[in-house]
Amino acid sequence: MKGKLKFVVAALVLLVFIGTFVFLWFQSRPQAVAYDEFVPKYEDLKRTSVVTGKIEPRNEVNVKPQISGIITEIMKEAGQMVQAGEIIARVKVIPDMGQLSSAQARLRLAGVNVRQARIDYERQKTLYDKGLISGNEYDKVRQAYQQAREEVRASQDNLEVVRDGVSRNNANTSSTLIRSTITGLILDVPVKVGNTVILSNTFNDGTTIATVANMGDLIFRGNIDETEVGQLVLGMPMKITIGAMTDTHLQASLEYISPKAVESNGANQFEIKAAIKGVSGSRIRSGYSANAEIVLAHADHVLTVPESAIEFSGSNTFVYIVKGAGEDKTYERRKVVTGLSDGINIEIKKGLTPKDKVRGPKIVKDTGDDKQ
Repeated sequence: MKGKLKFVVAALVLLVFIGTFVFLWFQSRPQAVAYDEFVPKYEDLKRTSVVTGKIEPRNEVNVKPQISGIITEIMKEAGQMVQAGEIIARVKVIPDMGQLSSAQARLRLAGVNVRQARIDYERQKTLYDKGLISGNEYDKVRQAYQQAREEVRASQDNLEVVRDGVSRNNANTSSTLIRSTITGLILDVPVKVGNTVILSNTFNDGTTIATVANMGDLIFRGNIDETEVGQLVLGMPMKITIGAMTDTHLQASLEYISPKAVESNGANQFEIKAAIKGVSGSRIRSGYSANAEIVLAHADHVLTVPESAIEFSGSNTFVYIVKGAGEDKTYERRKVVTGLSDGINIEIKKGLTPKDKVRGPKIVKDTGDDKQ
């Protein structure tokens, strides 16, 4: 019984050894090399560049106050349309104590002067009515009295402006009323009632009451690499795709190429701007991320082959022409002249005809390890 068991084990070991040998022998045999084959065909080629940027209104204005004070009322909010001259907010003036004291003193002095001028005028009028003074002297006194009265009114207006920011005589054009300077959409109102605001001067930019933009006149702003900027020409058409609105495609026209590069992520890039067409009535918002596709070069109805079939050798390019079939198939190396490439297909200017068949890259067979 033990002898039979030993015989069975020895047979199994021998079978494993022979199977392994046969497997390794098959694996070591050279496999036939197969290649893809292509027939040249006529196609339209385009070489494009995709520029990443964003959508912006061409005219975006920050509305700022003409006086310093406190916001007492806000009439508009972001998202509303506003006309040029329409009131957005109201400001209560915080008077400067020095200016207030000066205005009060000016009004008191004007009051003293007008009282004296009235006394002089009444005295001279009595003498004039009796024929005791000339008309010329009487006119001078009357003019002085009128000037004194006008100074009182001007002093009163000045005091009201310094104290309240508005006077009774200029209520409709008061600087306490913050008005939009353009017609457009309110993009932002960064202040609230009770906030202190300051006017713009040489020392600061002032407080922004609202940001208003004309959303009917939009531009695309982005950066393009220095290797491609030399191929751009003003007026080139661009196709705009908005990331948040993938079903919306807009046309644009290149209108600006920066003369100076900026460094971004270690590469030199140039800013470009394009005017977007047909935005009336659209739902586009300021600041949307977008991609602009620019056709840098194109060739229509040219003979092409896949670029993977081209062999590059120095400044020359070659293809392998398929000759024969089956076991008699051979490949003839032929020099060709290439043209425009779109990254997948390449133009053949010389060296091929539509009747030729071109060898492509080697066919890589899937192994059993890749299958589940």
